[in-house]
Amino acid sequence: MATASYHHGNLRQALLDHGVALARAGGPDAVVLRDVQRLAGVSNSAAYRHYADRHALLAAVKATVMAQLGAAMVEAIDQVPDDGPSTDRALARFRATGQAYIDFAVAEPGLFRTAFAPDGQPDEAMVPADRHPFQVLRGCVDDLVSTGMLAPTQRDGFDEAAWAAVHGAATLFLDGPLGMAGTERQHLITERLLDAIGDSLS
Repeated sequence: MATASYHHGNLRQALLDHGVALARAGGPDAVVLRDVQRLAGVSNSAAYRHYADRHALLAAVKATVMAQLGAAMVEAIDQVPDDGPSTDRALARFRATGQAYIDFAVAEPGLFRTAFAPDGQPDEAMVPADRHPFQVLRGCVDDLVSTGMLAPTQRDGFDEAAWAAVHGAATLFLDGPLGMAGTERQHLITERLLDAIGDSLS
């Protein structure tokens, strides 16, 4: 399969796919170029033509995972009914992004940890703007402002504060004391968090 991928010009994607699989199973530390090269069944030199070092590979993996997280948020937004008052829709979509963010982290801990690992930062251009988690969130906050749920004077810093809230919860669920809370209690905590943010808008 690796040979076919190489001959069809898809070795770069094959290497990336293996990198994502390793990240899913073991987090950022598992993304090692020689392991990806071995899984693809190609030589070091062939792999290095596409990724010069581990940081380049990790950056590509992180960008892919970021886009997957953003896609999950967009999918959650799309599931919000299009009827009812515009203010209710805007708030429901905003909440949906937060829920999807935390759900992704809990369901894919290896990928989530990889996406926010401190090394191998991807260039912003590597993640499509319509799938970047923060940009998806910002679009929902734009709707909150346009529908009058959030005053323009309160906008500055709100995006980052909302991101910090859900990211903090996700991190506590994965790597903090709330990891022992259990699934049902984690859902309750998430609901309370989203309720608190929503109540601040009403």
